[in-house]
Amino acid sequence: MDLEGGTHLNTFKRESWRTVLTLAYQSLGVVYGDLSTSPLYVYKSTFAEDIKHSETNEEIYGVFSFVFWTLTLIPLLKYVFIVLRANDNGEGGTFALYSLLCRHARVGFLPNGQLADEELSAYKKTDSLSRSGEESIDGGAGSGGRPAAAPLKVKRLLEKHQVLQRLLLILALIGTCMVIGDGVFTPALSVFSAISGLELSMAKEHHKYVEVPIACVILICLFALQHFGTHRVGFLFAPIVITWLLSISMIGIYNIFYWNPKIYQALSPYYMYKFLKKTQKGGWMSLGGILLCITGSEAMFADLGHFSQFSINIAFTFVVYPSLILAYMGQAAHLSQHHFNENDYRIGFYVSVPEKLRWPVLGIAILAAVVGSQAVITGTFSIIKQCSALGCFPRVKIIHTSPKFYGQVYIPDINWILMILCLAITIGFRDTKRMGNASGLAVITVMLVTTCLMSLVIVLCWRRSIFLALCFIFFFGSIEALYFSASLIKFLEGAWVPVILSFVFMIIMYVWHYGTLKKYEFDVQNKISINWLLSLGPTLGLVRVRGVGLIHTELVSGIPAIFSHFVTNLPAFHEASLFPFISLMHQVVVFLCIKSVPVPHVQPEERFLVGRIGPKEYRFYRCIARYGYHDIHKDDIEFEKDLMCSIAAFIQSNGSSTEINNLSEESSKEDEKMAVVGIRHCLREVEENVEHESENSDDFPKHREIQSPIMVRKKVRFVLPESPKMDTTVRDELRDLMEARESGLAFILGNSYMKAKGGSSFLKKLALNLYDFLRRNSRGPSYAVSIPHASTLEVGMNYLV
Repeated sequence: MDLEGGTHLNTFKRESWRTVLTLAYQSLGVVYGDLSTSPLYVYKSTFAEDIKHSETNEEIYGVFSFVFWTLTLIPLLKYVFIVLRANDNGEGGTFALYSLLCRHARVGFLPNGQLADEELSAYKKTDSLSRSGEESIDGGAGSGGRPAAAPLKVKRLLEKHQVLQRLLLILALIGTCMVIGDGVFTPALSVFSAISGLELSMAKEHHKYVEVPIACVILICLFALQHFGTHRVGFLFAPIVITWLLSISMIGIYNIFYWNPKIYQALSPYYMYKFLKKTQKGGWMSLGGILLCITGSEAMFADLGHFSQFSINIAFTFVVYPSLILAYMGQAAHLSQHHFNENDYRIGFYVSVPEKLRWPVLGIAILAAVVGSQAVITGTFSIIKQCSALGCFPRVKIIHTSPKFYGQVYIPDINWILMILCLAITIGFRDTKRMGNASGLAVITVMLVTTCLMSLVIVLCWRRSIFLALCFIFFFGSIEALYFSASLIKFLEGAWVPVILSFVFMIIMYVWHYGTLKKYEFDVQNKISINWLLSLGPTLGLVRVRGVGLIHTELVSGIPAIFSHFVTNLPAFHEASLFPFISLMHQVVVFLCIKSVPVPHVQPEERFLVGRIGPKEYRFYRCIARYGYHDIHKDDIEFEKDLMCSIAAFIQSNGSSTEINNLSEESSKEDEKMAVVGIRHCLREVEENVEHESENSDDFPKHREIQSPIMVRKKVRFVLPESPKMDTTVRDELRDLMEARESGLAFILGNSYMKAKGGSSFLKKLALNLYDFLRRNSRGPSYAVSIPHASTLEVGMNYLV
């Protein structure tokens, strides 16, 4: 028995390592392409204008020393060993850090949050450092609770001042906008730098007419490949990156031993001091070029949801990092022995490549540049999906490209916008210097935002001391601030473009967030009391027909104003004989709220929060479906089945003496109780391949009990469970639910028109008008689930906010 258990354990370990190594292999093609191609343009951008390569070699030694220590401190130390551990249940990126902070302190702006959301298993999951930190806090409680004092003070400070909360949101949005900007500049810079290898084989006047068209064609092909998905692209691109890393590391070793074996001396930080002492202002300005050696580092964190922390760590530590160090060292060794050259491209990457290998390396470099662009494009898709789910980005069509890895997505609209902007940058700039300045500012801004958010994570999530957080932000922040200042001073030389782009995206995201909040505030202020519903009686003054009416609302408590608007105006429509069938109300009515919570994923058994509105005979229910920002929303048929099963489970458990599994109750002021219901407690169901067509409206109005005019694509027949101990009222309620479901579902949706009140400020009117324009022109669905048009009734209503 022990031998058998050991065999199973070894098999599990082999499968785990196989999965990790497979993901590490894929990550080379998706995550590290951008970072791997940085040797193409770092030295060329650094020596562009600000400094000269002299015979003393102090400049090249100093630049290589800066490159080595920057690669060691930022990607390796900061990201691999620290930041990647702050993942949000396996998800990374700027908004993953923000969602972590929102869960540990009430600083988020999601309007429909509930206390029950904090009981989600994903909400409670923390990093190992966080658990150890909590243990130290608990351990210190007996000694006055001093270890918990600092995190508690920071938490109260953030929760008390709304200005700090808005600044935190703006900081997260700035980081997100710069990631999008990086998705524009990095593909253009990488591809253009790879094409520049042609400069050694043709005249300069011919070269400038060839490189731009070729770069544009490659960029168009790159973005056209995105719809295949990260999974397929990763397997396609990984061999290219491995070949590229192997090539530059071998060339680097050759250059080291052939040209200058003593180049290892430049690893000493002393050469950085000598470099800055000699070059002074020119050396400081050249840091904007050195900064490009870490472009793509943020992709390790942003693309974390596509892979895993361990696989990304392995790929960088054992493959990418040593290959890059050898490549930069080899280039420096070659340049240390070559100070004079007649052409203008003497500092370029291809000069250090042996002449016989230049054409093969050029081909590999072009392919690697395409791969390098993939990293930031993938990261852009991931972070935009997070923002959209958390209400900070307009609705866009999101396609999940892999059924196995939920984080792998493709967003067509964003893909084509990025392509157009990339082509505009390539055609407009036409040189790596200004592209590098623009890309460098975007990259270092994202890193500064990550450092600031990470310092709060250390205190609030990991429960470490404020001193440790200050050490983190001071050490890494000072390095990044130095590079940021060097990039910002080149504002007029290309760095203005990411600022403008980020400002535009920032306005769009903040206006969308503002409009979403105002819309929800209007719903809360105008919601209807349950006493109004009770005063209408069980029939609501209308004819109750068989079927289920799903009324979509964003409210988690109370009755939306759209429902009273619907009920009170139906008799008028009926008398006018415009739509005679809509003067009816369904036998079962469900107020459905589909909302996002600040976690990556919600377990299926925790998804539905179900409650009853009014007495049992009313057959009114409230169901809240909760999704994480990386969850895949099911199609309408699967969602309907899960919804009906969750309501059935609630009815069964509510009528018995046993508790619901994973029960969590939350009472509102209107005495409404909600419970978390697992969908496995459901009615037995039998699927039939029957298509039920809607009835002809001519045969409609004669009878009191009639079928709802609904087109059902697939009929699911529910069967009551055989239980002699079931209460009679529970059985009757389940039978009504079963009959209503078999009759079909109808969706009642609100179509709001947002307008500012009279006397509102010009900025408020402008923001609401822009929000309304974005909402009406968004290609994404208005609601979280796919809804059949034949089963939908939209009710318009003006929102004066």
